[in-house]
Amino acid sequence: MKPLRTRVLTQQSKKISLQIEGMICQSCASRIEKVLNKKPFVQQVSVNFAVEEAQVEFDPTQAKAEDILTIIQKTGFKGTLKTNKQPTPRQEKKSHWRLGLLLLINIPFFIGMAGMMFGNHHLMLPPMWQFVLATIVQFGLAIPFYRGAIGSIRGGLANMDVLVSSGTLTIYLYSTYMLFYHSAQGHDALHYVYFEAAVMVIGFVSLGKFLEERTKKHSLNSLELLLRLTPKQVNVWRDETWQNIPLDQVKIGDVLRANHGERIAADGVVEQGNGWCDESHLTGESMPEIKQVQSRVLAGAMVTEGSLTYRATQLGEQTLLGDMMNALSEAQGTKAPIARFADKVAGVFVPTVLGIALLTFILTWWGTADIGKAIIHAVSVLVIACPCALGLATPAAMMAGMGKAVNSGIWFKDAATMEQAAHIDTVVLDKTGTLTTGELKIAALWQPKSAVISEEDLYRITAAVEQHTTHPLAKAIVREAKEKTSSIPTALSVKTEVGEGVSAEVDGIGIVKVGTPEFCGVDLPDDLGDVWQIASVVAVSMNGEPAGAFALTDTLRDESKMAIERLWQHHIDVIIMSGDRQSVVDYVAQQLGIKMAFGGLSPRDKAAKIHTLQQEGRIVAMVGDGINDAAALARANVSFAMKSGSDVAEQTAAATLMRQSVNQLADGIFIAQATLKNIKQNLFFALIYNVLGIPLAAFGYLNPIIAGAAMALSSISVLTNSLRLKRLKIYQ
Repeated sequence: MKPLRTRVLTQQSKKISLQIEGMICQSCASRIEKVLNKKPFVQQVSVNFAVEEAQVEFDPTQAKAEDILTIIQKTGFKGTLKTNKQPTPRQEKKSHWRLGLLLLINIPFFIGMAGMMFGNHHLMLPPMWQFVLATIVQFGLAIPFYRGAIGSIRGGLANMDVLVSSGTLTIYLYSTYMLFYHSAQGHDALHYVYFEAAVMVIGFVSLGKFLEERTKKHSLNSLELLLRLTPKQVNVWRDETWQNIPLDQVKIGDVLRANHGERIAADGVVEQGNGWCDESHLTGESMPEIKQVQSRVLAGAMVTEGSLTYRATQLGEQTLLGDMMNALSEAQGTKAPIARFADKVAGVFVPTVLGIALLTFILTWWGTADIGKAIIHAVSVLVIACPCALGLATPAAMMAGMGKAVNSGIWFKDAATMEQAAHIDTVVLDKTGTLTTGELKIAALWQPKSAVISEEDLYRITAAVEQHTTHPLAKAIVREAKEKTSSIPTALSVKTEVGEGVSAEVDGIGIVKVGTPEFCGVDLPDDLGDVWQIASVVAVSMNGEPAGAFALTDTLRDESKMAIERLWQHHIDVIIMSGDRQSVVDYVAQQLGIKMAFGGLSPRDKAAKIHTLQQEGRIVAMVGDGINDAAALARANVSFAMKSGSDVAEQTAAATLMRQSVNQLADGIFIAQATLKNIKQNLFFALIYNVLGIPLAAFGYLNPIIAGAAMALSSISVLTNSLRLKRLKIYQ
């Protein structure tokens, strides 16, 4: 027995993305994966047939990217390293003259077949003309099928090309023999040849593959639509005049202009003018936003009213649109776990079909003593059975689903995350900035009777420390401090205790702590008033002595209650977990009708409670936007971070919400559920098609021509079903 080889992912591992040319079915993708996985330096590989990309993780100390490209080439395909992170429009390199000529040759055969169906055999071409045209097709126009079949066999696997080429070549050789045999006997060979079957099978299959490629690259591919959102030419202020120049000549710092009906070319800041911009391509928010001087504008946004002059601050892949395209490109290149089923089936499918076809030939010849009929039945089996539809079932739906999610302002990092999101049955929400607006205001202030500093100084020293954190409470205090005082002192040696507070050395004061009362060592009186019972409290101490406290109140987002009701309707439980006081959390939960709400939790407590929920068998989603949510986000089955939140939370999360909205979270879950349902439908269509088609072909109920047309339609039906996701109606 051979010892099992284990692969250890090292810190030196490198991940590259490759564009693959030449794949014609899922078996091709499986073959590339199989060949690369045999190499000891390859640690992980995923080939996506739908997007024609490969993600390869390997040890750069043992091999280079060029070595992997060479292996792929020897396998029979062409790989290109994607060095530019920014996706670019695909160039249509293929000429379609071959398909056009093939369909032209099919016309007389189609007319002849139609005549034979009505008993008129005179419309069929003479046998010798059939032989000439079939020879042109078989040894000229069908060369790509032979090339693919040879490469597939060399790689140790069999694909659709093997089925089509072996089947049509068998018909051609048999018909050629019968033509010359009967011609030598002085007989009319018209009733003994089947050239039309070989020609029309290749024609139907080629047309089906053409339509499949067009659908994959254009209708399904949301990247193509995103790439069109930035204008190719822009108005730029150069040499004291407005000039119309190509976008790739624009530099950061240039002043650009966008008028009504035009799109913003770069992320920037408005310097002159005002207007309304539609940014739904990024945020999923259908309502346009007003843009004035100092407003931020985003690449790809449409100016629906007015005119804007703005200074470019980010270009290309550095823009939010570029970041989104990169994220979508990487996510579409990954595989969902459910795709493994299709991969396993496709790996053994073609060899199994070859065996069934051979058995069909033997049994039919034995039972009928008609070798011609036996060949036709066997070829019908070869042609009807193809793993293309099976291979497209998962990635096609994922492409459409992810495109729909991105258009709704939800970024899934990979296909596995999207599949897992479809199984969510419990949602854990942070309070501040998620359920509430996050626009906190100071409702009350307390200072001890022994206070040695004024109210203004309390604002100043608190803001000095809080300006070093991104928590919504800190931002609110800093904002109001700037309104009340003209200067904020310098804070040094800043230390953050996640979930508790921040300490720093403030110039002229000493050690200042800002955070929870427990962290600061501040005991608040019991008679401060009702507002303190429902407010978030931030305490302050100086050199270990209580200095004061702030009571900050927040308001619920308008859509929070409605979004939670949507989740309930889909049998998804909602739980609040917050670091805020239990009384504050209970007050918010009561307003929303949520029964499970936990306050006073540290980051470790949140993660522990999520782990407890998982042990109960729940699939948990966590939504958060702060550093203190990172541990809980990492623990959850699926984690959602707000785009405007902390970088740590966004990097930890498996999906990103462009708006701070629970409604958008619900949209993401429902899109994931619809995508998984679509995948299952596709797999059913692909499998039932073959389960029914192969027996019908084996018993002679499907001739090769109908089988070829049906095979082409099977892939188109899967793609068409996937396209329904782009028209999915979700509540906004």
